[in-house]
Amino acid sequence: MAKKRGKGAGTTYFHKASNRWCAELNLGYDGDGKPLRVRSYHSTRKEAEGWLAEQVALYHKGLLADPSAITLQEWAERWLERKRREVRPRTFESYQYELGLVLPTLGKLPLQKITPSHIRALVDNLLQTRKPRTARAVRTRLHAIFEEALNLEVIHRNPVSPVKVKLPRGSTTDRAGRSLEAHEAAALLTALDTYKDERIALSLRLMLNLGLRVGETLGLQWQDLDLEAGTLTIRRAWSDGRLTEPKTPSSRRTLPVPHSTLERLRAYHAMWEDRLGETPPATLWLFPGNDPTRPLDYRAPAHALRRIVKALGIPPLRVHDLRHSYGSHLLANGAPLELVSERMGHANANITLSIYRHVLEHERQGWVVDVETLLSRPRAKA
Repeated sequence: MAKKRGKGAGTTYFHKASNRWCAELNLGYDGDGKPLRVRSYHSTRKEAEGWLAEQVALYHKGLLADPSAITLQEWAERWLERKRREVRPRTFESYQYELGLVLPTLGKLPLQKITPSHIRALVDNLLQTRKPRTARAVRTRLHAIFEEALNLEVIHRNPVSPVKVKLPRGSTTDRAGRSLEAHEAAALLTALDTYKDERIALSLRLMLNLGLRVGETLGLQWQDLDLEAGTLTIRRAWSDGRLTEPKTPSSRRTLPVPHSTLERLRAYHAMWEDRLGETPPATLWLFPGNDPTRPLDYRAPAHALRRIVKALGIPPLRVHDLRHSYGSHLLANGAPLELVSERMGHANANITLSIYRHVLEHERQGWVVDVETLLSRPRAKA
């Protein structure tokens, strides 16, 4: 009977099937006497021995995880439970949805046994059955989960890192949505001036003219509006029936209000003074719902916008496209990228660049310098 190798013992050998050198480290045996091992394949014996020496050193320091300890399903559930307390409900639901596309396939596998080839096959399948945006989101979520396991020394490498999501040629996945053409924006603003519900009309105008998110708009209180200075400050957001912090620290921002919008806000303030018989209290919602202790229903602006654009004959438009239109038009009119990032409340300018790259590329095409023309110009006399 062959003698069992002890825990922490390893070997290297040539693996004919793969035509590579295999390094194998024994981590003991499970309850059925089956060996628990980690393996790695290399081009040369020297590379295999080097990898094995590193793993042996980690094992004897107590830093090498037991590959049978936890499955992806179990680890993902723990990760989700933490995230439930950290992120907004809608964000948490998106995490659940994305991982729901993974766990039926890979959930039962131990974390240590999931390889880049598993991730590659998963991503390729998603690219065939789902939108590229979904495939990328799933890959991002998995990377975060495995990265946490790596940092906590549950695994010794992140199998997601080598796998990238290659988008189809011409994909617009990076874009936040459709940007209104100038004539469409003009028609929409005119329609808002005569819309029956002043709250919804003005809230949609703020999204278009200041680039606010829906939750930021509905979370506004009168104390956030300075009619004298002409500024609006974002301090909170309303989402899923509850108040939350702004999406990122950078989302806490004070914005200058365009003159035409400021005039409408002043008229709106005067209307509420007449209606209440006093100046609106500082903590009263700028756009209260039928129950004045709560803002407008989160879905109300979207429903109204859908009806308005249909009546105008404008192609379908999401509420978030109003914010996207604001950012696009700022950049198209020469606003610096850093300023646009600040106004939009992005965490950094790289996020703005990734979303609005198509706008900047279009603008760059207009910067054409004809050197011959420059050289042919008469020089100014001294």
